[in-house]
Amino acid sequence: MTKMRAMVLERPRTLLTLRESPLPAPGAGELLIAITACGVCRTDLHVVDGDLPQPKLPIVPGHEIVGRIAAIGPGVVGFAVGERVGVPWLGATCGQCAYCRGGQENLCDMPLFTGYTRDGGFASHTIADARYCFALGEAGDDAEIAPWLCAGLIGWRSYRMATEGARDQDFALGLYGFGAAAHILAQVAIWQGRRVYAFTRSGDLAAQDFARALGAVWAGASEDRPPELLDAAIIFAPVGALVPLALKAVKKGGRVVCGGIHMSDIPGFPYALLWEERKVMSVANLTRDDAREFLAIAPKAGVHCTVSRYPLDKANEALADLRDGRVQGAAVLVP
Repeated sequence: MTKMRAMVLERPRTLLTLRESPLPAPGAGELLIAITACGVCRTDLHVVDGDLPQPKLPIVPGHEIVGRIAAIGPGVVGFAVGERVGVPWLGATCGQCAYCRGGQENLCDMPLFTGYTRDGGFASHTIADARYCFALGEAGDDAEIAPWLCAGLIGWRSYRMATEGARDQDFALGLYGFGAAAHILAQVAIWQGRRVYAFTRSGDLAAQDFARALGAVWAGASEDRPPELLDAAIIFAPVGALVPLALKAVKKGGRVVCGGIHMSDIPGFPYALLWEERKVMSVANLTRDDAREFLAIAPKAGVHCTVSRYPLDKANEALADLRDGRVQGAAVLVP
C-alpha cells in the first residue's frame, strides 16, 4: 500500500473531507500505525466546532486510536511490526518544563495533542511518537477498546481526583452526562464497590435505563436531587450550569470534578453552595502513568464498551450523532 485515506478538517465549523495522500514513513522515534478503530470523542467535536483555540490546520481529528504497527522509525525499541497499540490524546511533551520535570506532564508547556495539534486517527494510517503509544495485547475487540484511549483515561484521572483520600468503599459518586466516559467509569467504580448515581439530560430515559443496566443505583435528570448526598461528582457534559447543581448534590467536604476540556460558562451561584469546604476542580489532559494504570485495571474490572460503528467516510455522521445526543455509549470509526 502506498496511499492512505483521512477525514480532514480544513477549517473549524465545516464538514470533514475525505482526502487521499501518500503513505508517510515514520521518522526517528516514530511509529507508522495502520488504524483498525478510532473512537469519536466529544473533544473531537470541540475541535471541529471551533471551541478549542489554534488547532493545526488542516488537521485529521481523532485521538482514541487502536491499530497495528506497519513500520518502525529509527531508534524505536520495545515495539514490533504487527503489534497492536493504542494512541491517546497526549501525543508528546517537551520533557524540560517545570511541569514535566515535576511529574505533571499533563500540564506541559509545549505539548502536542493527537487530533488537535498533530494529525490523529480519523484515517487509515497515522504517525505517532512511540514514547506515547501503548501496547494493548490481543484480548478484546478493537472498536470496543478504542474509547479507553480517552474516555477511559480522562474518566480514570477524574475518578482518582474525585476519590482521593477516600478512606473506604462507602462512597457515593455522581456522574453528570452519561456518555462514553461515564459508562466506562461507572463500571470501574461499581466493580470497586462504590455507589454510582447517573445524571442525564431531562427526559433522556434511554440513557437513564442504560446507566441502571450497568449497575447505577439511581438515574435521573441533572436537575433532580439524588436520594442521598454525594461524596463527589464528576461532570462530563460540557455544560457550566451543571456545576451549581452538582455542588447542591454533594455533602460537606465533597468534590465536583469537571472532566472536560471545554465547558460553557459557569453561572453565578451563592457562596453557600461552595461553603463547608466543598471543592470545584478541573482535569487537564492525562499522563502516561494514568494510561498504564487504567489499561491495567480495565480488564480486571471487566469494562465493556457499548459502541456504534461507522465507516471512515461517515465521520461527519458520527460527529453529528454525538453532537445531537443520539449515541448510546461511544461512537467509533472503523476504516
